[in-house]
Amino acid sequence: MLAFSPVQGASSAPAAAKNEASSAQALLAKVRQRVQDAPVVRGQFTQLKTVQGFKQPLKSSGDFVVARGKGIAWQVRQPFASTLIVKPDSLLSRAADGSVAMQMKAQDEPVLRTINAMLFAVMAADLAQLSQYFEVTGQVQGNSWTLHLVPRDAMLAQWLQAVDLHGQQFVQEVQLQEARGDRSQILIQNPAAEQALRAQDASLFE
Repeated sequence: MLAFSPVQGASSAPAAAKNEASSAQALLAKVRQRVQDAPVVRGQFTQLKTVQGFKQPLKSSGDFVVARGKGIAWQVRQPFASTLIVKPDSLLSRAADGSVAMQMKAQDEPVLRTINAMLFAVMAADLAQLSQYFEVTGQVQGNSWTLHLVPRDAMLAQWLQAVDLHGQQFVQEVQLQEARGDRSQILIQNPAAEQALRAQDASLFE
C-alpha cells in the first residue's frame, strides 16, 4: 500500500492545477463580457507612488493612450511635463522639450519585452495575455470586477510581486506591488474607446 502513496500524491497536484486553471479561465470569461474591446483607449490618470524612505507618496497626473499593436503613451502634465512611450520592443522617455531622457531596447534588456507586454496587457485588459503572464484570481460583482495577479515569469517576479486591477467597462484602478517594497496606485479617469489613433498620438509611436 505504501508503494502507491507517492503516485496518489503526484496525481493530485496536476488535478489541483487543472482546477485552478479552469477557475481562472471561468473568471476571465466573466470579466471579458464586461470589458469593452477597442483598438484605442484614452483618458487621464493620477499615479501615487509610495517609495521606501519617503513619508509622502509621489503624485503625478496626465493623459494616456493605449493603442493595440502599438503600445502605451503616458504624457505626464504634473508636477513636471514628460512623456513615456512603452512599445513591444522598447521604452522611451522624453523630457518637456522633446529631448530623449532615457531609451531602452528589448534586445539589450530581455526582461523589458516581458515588462512591456505585461503593462500593455494590464492597461488594455488583454485577458489572454494576463493569464499568460500571471496566476489569476479575483471576483465579479454585477458590472464590476477585480483581479489579483501574481507573476508566473521568474524574471518578472524579480521586479513585481503582484498586481491588483479593478474596473468595469475599462480598467479603473491599477495597483503595482514591486518586489523591493515600492508600491504604485494608478487611478484612471474618463476612459474612452476610439477606433483609431489621432494624428498627434500616432506621431508618438513613430
